[in-house]
Amino acid sequence: MRAADRELAIVEEAARFFAEHGFEGQTRELAKRMGITHSAIYRHFPSKEALIERVYEHVYLSRWNPDWERLVKDRSHSLEARLIAFYLQYVEKVFDYQWVRIFVFSGLKSFDITNRYLTIVRDLIILPACAELRHDLGLPAPQEAPISEREAEMFWGLHGRIFYLAIRRFVYGTPTPESLDDVVRDAVKSFLHGARFTMQGIVEAEAKAGAIGTGP
Repeated sequence: MRAADRELAIVEEAARFFAEHGFEGQTRELAKRMGITHSAIYRHFPSKEALIERVYEHVYLSRWNPDWERLVKDRSHSLEARLIAFYLQYVEKVFDYQWVRIFVFSGLKSFDITNRYLTIVRDLIILPACAELRHDLGLPAPQEAPISEREAEMFWGLHGRIFYLAIRRFVYGTPTPESLDDVVRDAVKSFLHGARFTMQGIVEAEAKAGAIGTGP
């Protein structure tokens, strides 16, 4: 087997292994499972941490669609339509046994995978979505008044509501709808119904407190 192919095989099996056993799983057991020597793993990866980093790139970064940020900002469609389209695509990409369980194990063991990935979600989805809702409501743009923590937390609530379905399915092993399309649509629609009113109040309260400007 070529070196590149062997490296990819190790990464793919490591993703399955860590998803089942968490990051406490030993590379010696991984090697045994693959039918290779322990030293063979370290010919490709200088440390367990380096292998975990490669798993992060393979499982997480490779599934991130750079078009998602543009989708959220595309004002040729309603914000509701954009958020539904994003989350339908997102669910298709990340509702996966390995993706979800490695994500949870990473958070429990304080590996950096969870924080790094959530930073991407915050910067490329959550904060832009906040700005788009402000635009819909005729509120100040982020350049005039930075997005407040309360605004961002509203959208994290939507994100968490949808992702919790994956936790139920792949961590708790409890029943979830086979098709999530209607669930995603319901989540976005009900969220926006309340968020439009709530964000208006948040921005007004922040403005009165002098935390952000009121805009023109």
